[in-house]
Amino acid sequence: MKLKMTGKDINMEKNTILKPTQKLFGRTFYMEKLDKLKASPDLVKIITGVRRCGKSKLLEMFQFKLQTENNIQNSQIISINLEDNLQTEEIGLKFNSNKLFESYEKLISFVMAKLQPDKMNYIFIDEIQLLENWQMAVNTLRLRENTDIYLTGSNAYMFSSDLANTFGGRYIEIKMQPLTFKEYFSAYPMTAQFTTFTKEDVFNLRNPEYLFRKYISESGFPQTVNAFWNKQVIDDYVTDVVYNNTVQKDIVKRFKLENSENLERVVSFLFDNIGSEISNKNILNSLRAAEHKISAQSIDVYIKGLTDSYLMYECKRYDIKGKKYLNNNSKYYVCDVGLRKILLGRQDIDMGHILENVVFLELINRGYKVYVGKIPQFIKKDGKTERKILEIDFVAQKPGEPVEYYQVAYYALETETLKRELTPLEKIKDNHPKFLLSMDYGSGDNNGIKRINVLDWLLNIKK
Repeated sequence: MKLKMTGKDINMEKNTILKPTQKLFGRTFYMEKLDKLKASPDLVKIITGVRRCGKSKLLEMFQFKLQTENNIQNSQIISINLEDNLQTEEIGLKFNSNKLFESYEKLISFVMAKLQPDKMNYIFIDEIQLLENWQMAVNTLRLRENTDIYLTGSNAYMFSSDLANTFGGRYIEIKMQPLTFKEYFSAYPMTAQFTTFTKEDVFNLRNPEYLFRKYISESGFPQTVNAFWNKQVIDDYVTDVVYNNTVQKDIVKRFKLENSENLERVVSFLFDNIGSEISNKNILNSLRAAEHKISAQSIDVYIKGLTDSYLMYECKRYDIKGKKYLNNNSKYYVCDVGLRKILLGRQDIDMGHILENVVFLELINRGYKVYVGKIPQFIKKDGKTERKILEIDFVAQKPGEPVEYYQVAYYALETETLKRELTPLEKIKDNHPKFLLSMDYGSGDNNGIKRINVLDWLLNIKK
């Protein structure tokens, strides 16, 4: 029985228990968040993230949990998917010239007719950004005393308006990603265990290094775990269903691009240079050198589209000594390193930056604000003072907690490499936690700087 319901589904008998259409792999982190927020029905819960990262499945599983563990009747759950043509037709929604559904009042009427008086009603709306003036509809429903609202959105421009004022500050955003390595590590054996024929196969089901190699090459999008046995199926799914679908719906259509060739060139440049400082001028010069006609304004539009659709994340720079944020030459990281590898080619290229990308996403998932750290140093040489900038890969901080510093290296125990990675951390004069993450086995301590195996850190294994 589906959770993505039509109006007919919503009118089923009250004691019917909805069942999720597909097993949701280990998204306990997000489920726990939703479960805690259930106690605050006055808060609108908005789940955002790149397409196909599991937002809809998360809502399905949460609805199932409401019924099986909280004794919520099916009649108290109203689930709407704005990408379901049959359901939007039933509601009476039609696209306008901007490819958005108009007449938000019809959605309000549809939901109001389903509300159960004297009971809490749980309202789930998928891809809310497809509804023009969706804020008005949601705010109207939010003000009912017996409604608890959950939304999903695949594009950050849904937040372009002042939601804090619209909802009186009564909303919370839950940022969702494809599977983390820890989630992938738990999910993979669930599907692969039935095709293990040798001792090596059985061992690899719980082999962190083996699974990490698969994770960075075959993607962390949940659906790909079910297709682990066929790399071509994975490639096609990630390329067509995830990437092309996102580019067409969230960038080409939104910005009304007539030709997407230059967009693809910018994507290739950014994917190829994850973890490197990038300016629009860098991109412009590179593409013009290859005799492609492109404007700086177009590059701005493409980057905004990529970050708004959560295909890429911007990591800005932070002056640690001056304690100020820097607005130029940001770094960019892709939402899923498997997606990057599939689009650029399967060769193992620049493993250091790939590892850095994985750590960045993990920090974001753990709730940190993340920046690239810069430390200006003045060195006297031959009677002259030279200015040198040292870099900390990540300056990370959770609200109300001390800042933390992270260096990431593929391997770091070789003497010169270790010195290069430790030096910037040693130059920081505060006593906040400092970490060096690498693929090297074991852990250690260098003058208060903790060296940790990155796979142990990703799996949250304490040693």
